[in-house]
Amino acid sequence: MTEISLNIVRLTESYALCLSTEGKSPKTIEWYTTNLKRFARFLENNQLPGSISEIGVVEARQFISHLQTGVKRWEDHYNIKDDKPLSAFSVQGYARTIKAFWSWLLNEEYISHNPMAGLKLPKTPKKVISTFSQEEIQRMLNSIIRTTHRGFRNHTMILLLLDTGIRLSELINLQVDDLDFLQSCFLVRGKGRKERVVPMSAKVFKVLLKYQKLWRPVSDSPYFFIDQHGRPLTRFVVAHRMKIYYIRSGITAGKCTPHVLRHSFAIQFLRNGGDVFSLQRILGHSSLDMTRHYAELADSDVEKKMKAYSPAESLSVTI
Repeated sequence: MTEISLNIVRLTESYALCLSTEGKSPKTIEWYTTNLKRFARFLENNQLPGSISEIGVVEARQFISHLQTGVKRWEDHYNIKDDKPLSAFSVQGYARTIKAFWSWLLNEEYISHNPMAGLKLPKTPKKVISTFSQEEIQRMLNSIIRTTHRGFRNHTMILLLLDTGIRLSELINLQVDDLDFLQSCFLVRGKGRKERVVPMSAKVFKVLLKYQKLWRPVSDSPYFFIDQHGRPLTRFVVAHRMKIYYIRSGITAGKCTPHVLRHSFAIQFLRNGGDVFSLQRILGHSSLDMTRHYAELADSDVEKKMKAYSPAESLSVTI
């Protein structure tokens, strides 16, 4: 087999086409191609080999080391000014991109062996997952005035996020025809265009039905949650409104994101006796990695309670 002398930039278009035919989302494809183009620019700027037949694990490690030295997140973007450096998770994402791209090159027979197979991913700090307590959730819901279209809609959205753990993007893209009130479930179009059916509780079922019958503006829009003009909601609008409710409720700033509702659902689901495999299906995770992380947090909570409330702790025992 003869290796082809092509550079990354030329092959990135073919890679993007391949990802598209595999059903990857436009956002995912853009993420891969942007990462690869940044790697190509690094090679060019540092006068390193640009041909795929010459690039090896040494060049990849030089690139990763460069990213770890405080490189700005948006230094290549002409319109965004942000002095924050790349996070460890972002750096690891670049390494994952390189490994995935070189695996594709091998499968497509552009190369005869994969030099990136031995590239180890840089470590990342263990992510701290914030969740809401039951008291915080109740305070947040109590802060919403439900006597207006917008108020009742926002109250309904927060309840749905808490009840099912769906992502914000899945919430705003939920359509009227996706809801099955007879079966108390709805269809979700998740990452990578994957579809899944998510059940809902009887309480949230009633709130959704009430919103549709009494509070949803009369509109031909296919989207379930809309503004007063019948337009679908944006991620920014929903996140901004929720942040207002969080702050109004006295919730700490670190928790002011819609994704915390997803984390809260997952932890509470496991604490109430749910299993990790059911949780994986409900959340739409492709692997059990994140689900296991939730399980570790739930187990940690049980351990703390055991130590605090153990019957032996309350006994007067001489040691």
